Amino acid sequence: MLLLLAFVLLLFLPGPWNVIGFVVALALFIGEIAYWNSTVKGRRARVGAETLIGKTGTVISECRPDGQIKLLGTIWAAHCATGAAPGQTVRVIARSDLVLDVEPEGKP
Repeated sequence: MLLLLAFVLLLFLPGPWNVIGFVVALALFIGEIAYWNSTVKGRRARVGAETLIGKTGTVISECRPDGQIKLLGTIWAAHCATGAAPGQTVRVIARSDLVLDVEPEGKP
């Protein structure tokens, strides 16, 4: 947005003000880019199965102790130590490779 403003100022301001406005807007644009780069540079992207911990899903194949759950539209292998019946809502508490450890919803 500031880059567009810099070019508009360059084209429409009279005399030396067009160059001054262009340089100021361009400097603000570069400062904005540097600021956003510094805020996201050290941040690690959370992707994959680790983002599923804490989410809730529905049991589609009886988990006694192993079965399958549907979570965010995807079917996952699940392990439930206490057991869960089909249709029951479960919460993901951990992950081991591509098997999700779950517990029935409502348990502490």
